[in-house]
Amino acid sequence: MTEVVSYEETGETVIDGAAEENAANAAAAESPHEDAISVAGLKGKITVADEVVEKVTALAALQVPGVADLGGDFERAFESVRDRIGLGSKRANQGVRAEIQDGLVAIDITIVIVYGHVVMEVAAEVQSNVATSVAQMLGMEVVEVNVTVDDVRLPGDATTA
Repeated sequence: MTEVVSYEETGETVIDGAAEENAANAAAAESPHEDAISVAGLKGKITVADEVVEKVTALAALQVPGVADLGGDFERAFESVRDRIGLGSKRANQGVRAEIQDGLVAIDITIVIVYGHVVMEVAAEVQSNVATSVAQMLGMEVVEVNVTVDDVRLPGDATTA
């Protein structure tokens, strides 16, 4: 609350230092920024491609401790060949399939677990992290995350993640 003291005889308004700062903060909070764009009444459509969800999903899954790589045997072998002959870098959404329908997202992801980690715990953590990340970053409701554990990365195997 801003405290304002006014003197009638001079007609000037006096605001003490703390009240002046509070008044400035309140005025800034009440008035929008000059360069802010108003979207009230704005028409248009926002479309998010499945590939965007797939990339967010892949990054969220790879953040989970115990996830060594994404994709099934065939996908990983294909990426290995592509890498060796120099046909580009690894696809960011390898092993991930997402489907968006009416703002609801269903995700299928195939992962490789690092040996020594509990498979069910890592898979459950992947489900949780993927659902949370997609919901937070894209503002979409995730209705299912299906995790398939395709392989176990043994000690001494080459790491690609």
